[in-house]
Amino acid sequence: MATRIISSVVVLLAAVLLWRSVYVVDEGEVALRTRLGQVEDGTNGPGLHFKSPFDEVHIFDRRILSHAYPGEAFLTRDQKAVNVDFYIKWRLIDALRFYQTTGGDQDMAVSRLADSVRDRLKTAVAGQSLINVSAQPRGTLTEATFEELQQAAESLGLDLIDVQLQRVELPDDVATAVYQRMQQGLIAKAAQLRAAGASDAEKIRAEAERRRADVLASATLRAQHLRGEADAQAAAALAKAYGRNTDFAAFYRSMQAYKNTLGRDGDILVLSPEGEFFKYLHSANGR
Repeated sequence: MATRIISSVVVLLAAVLLWRSVYVVDEGEVALRTRLGQVEDGTNGPGLHFKSPFDEVHIFDRRILSHAYPGEAFLTRDQKAVNVDFYIKWRLIDALRFYQTTGGDQDMAVSRLADSVRDRLKTAVAGQSLINVSAQPRGTLTEATFEELQQAAESLGLDLIDVQLQRVELPDDVATAVYQRMQQGLIAKAAQLRAAGASDAEKIRAEAERRRADVLASATLRAQHLRGEADAQAAAALAKAYGRNTDFAAFYRSMQAYKNTLGRDGDILVLSPEGEFFKYLHSANGR
């Protein structure tokens, strides 16, 4: 009985030692072994690995990772406070340096990297206007500044891949004031456009009236000229016709005078019937 118990204990101890001596690293991870706080050998990639039961294994993610930081308050060159959301993207490139500088604490490493990014962003935003900050994905971070951030990341065993602004937003009170100024500016511009339109309309009307007056004056002058020519031709034709028969012409004019003078109802004309005017009332030949 005692032998069976001892055998079971030995088997259990062997299983524990075997379990403590084997570890698996997944794809996208890297492992680092330490013994009593001292790093043993180098890093281990994906696969099955063996170790001393007294070694401790630290496994790190070497994939590309990102972290967002919302609501960071920055001040632009034109003294406008803005709330900026940004994110950083990185990956592990040196597990040994990462462990030595941060003790393997990823949150600590990312926090230190984010602090560096935040300081550089504040400096960059403070030197630019709000429009420039909003128009550039990196918030006006220069290439030289980004390289400095990459060097800071490399000192932590990380590779800083990218820094991007997700959102640039004014505080509520500042946004309200900006929108009001924009509205006032648009109202003023609309009034200016209306005034310019009214002025152009008056100019167009005045020009149209001037052209209308010119056309009417030209038409009137042309009509008078044509009427004068027609009257002259008519007078010439009448004179020619009257010249052929003077007696008929005199008779016709007298008949027209009688019609215009005596042909209206209610008119009373007192004249001597012996006058020259009534000579055709006595005889057709005026005698």
